[in-house]
This record gives sequence, C-alpha cells and structure tokens, in this order.
Amino acid sequence: MNISLCTITFRHHLLSLEQIADWASRNGFQGIEIWGAHAQNIPFASGHDGRWLAAFGLRVPMISDYLPLENPAALSPKTTAVLHQARRWGSDNIRTFAGKTSSAVISVDDRAQITDALRMACSQIADQGCNLLIETHPATLADTLASTVQLIEEVNHPALSINFDALHVWEGGDDPVEAYKVLQPKIRNYHFKNIGHRTELPVFGPDNIYNAAGSRQGIVPLFEGAMSYDGLLSELKDAPDAPISLEWFGGDVFNTLKRDCAALRQMVSQGANTQLQHAS
Repeated sequence: MNISLCTITFRHHLLSLEQIADWASRNGFQGIEIWGAHAQNIPFASGHDGRWLAAFGLRVPMISDYLPLENPAALSPKTTAVLHQARRWGSDNIRTFAGKTSSAVISVDDRAQITDALRMACSQIADQGCNLLIETHPATLADTLASTVQLIEEVNHPALSINFDALHVWEGGDDPVEAYKVLQPKIRNYHFKNIGHRTELPVFGPDNIYNAAGSRQGIVPLFEGAMSYDGLLSELKDAPDAPISLEWFGGDVFNTLKRDCAALRQMVSQGANTQLQHAS
C-alpha cells in the first residue's frame, strides 16, 4: 500500500516542500500529493521536481487541481498548465471536481455542459498519457454513486478515472464498500479522512475548510471517526500498491499523520496475516 500525505494539509503552515518531504520520508510515507495551488507557486528555478522528490524516496501520485469546467474559454489553457505540472512532478494523474452543483438540482443542460467539458479535458489530458480523476465529492456530479456511474457513462472516455474519497461517498448516502466494488475499475487514487459525527460533515465545506479561521470541529484521526474503514480495507487487501492519500485538515498535523500512517499499515498488515492464517 502506497501512502501519501497531501500538501493541502499545510495550506496555512509556513513550511517548505523540502521540510515536508524530509519529514514524510522519515515517517513511513511513499508519496506527496501536491495541491495545484502549491505546484504552480513552486518556482521551476528551485530545482524541485519529480527527480528531486525521488531522492527522498517519494513520488507524486496526483496533482490535485480544479479545472474550470464552467468556463470553456479558460479550460484548455488551465488544463495545459496542470499537465505541465504533472510532467514536472512525474505524475500521470490530475484531480478535479465534476462541477460545483449537486446532481440532485443541476439542470439537464448544465449537466450536459459539464460532461462535454470533461470529455474535452480528458482528450487533451490523454494526449499526454495522463488521466483525469473526478473526485467523489458533495455538491458535484460525483456526489452519489448513481450520479458518478452516470457521469462515467456520459463522458465515455478512457482517461476519465476516479479519486475515491471514501468519507464523501459515505456522506452521499452510499456504502463505501459497495461503491468501491462498482467503481473499482476506474479508481486510480483514494482519499482517506474521517469525522466525529455525520452532523459535523459541513466542516469540510470549501468556505470553511480553506479559511484559516474556519472551524475544525469534528475532524478526527482516521480510525477514531464515525465512518468505519474496516470493510474497505478488507477489500483493498488484494491491492498491495493501492495509492492512498491521507487528507488531513485538522491540527497537530505531524503527530496525527504519523499515527494514522502507522495505524493504517498495522491494520493492513493484520488483515494480511489473518488471511494467511485462514488459508493455512
């Protein structure tokens, strides 16, 4: 299992990428998922790129960005810029959201416009040997399993893939295990995080979570929350190279990430040992 941390965790911290990479390499991580806002503001003259990061034993599983699907004129230039960052960091995965409107309320015409934009972006991205990952996320066209499946069928492009945010799948009312079984052929990355109680899920809303003064109430370590990861990890036992990013938005960053990474590895190891015992 390849575990990464996300630079979005450090959106309000005064830390260099070198400090983050050094710490990650010493605390059990194999990668760093780079937030698009960070990628575009790291000067090329710094020498920081995929080869530099590989010296720490790390890779970049995904560039997490936001394509302007509602603005056709801006879409191609933005996609080109993100592809430039993907090449720089040696990643073939680009993350975006499927619009900004819930599948339950979006109009037929607006849905068609988003799917057309996604198809165009996929074509541009595929030309560079990359994949476009749609994140399962509220207030988008991937906010429920049914809408996500419909979206995959509507876009109908092999480069369209899924960033499986397990908590948001659960938030949308679907069973993450069942959703995994349906979406697995398209999943290329996972986001893992948790919440103390379902009523506290609004803490992850963009207006709050990107605000330095926003609430962090309810954000808890991975295995201390309301959503159980047992079933999903059981399904992933046969995927030893599954790319999982720990998307932590709370405080006490280093201690929490270190504990969650170690706990995740321990659970996976225990699951593997249990399987071996049953087999014998």
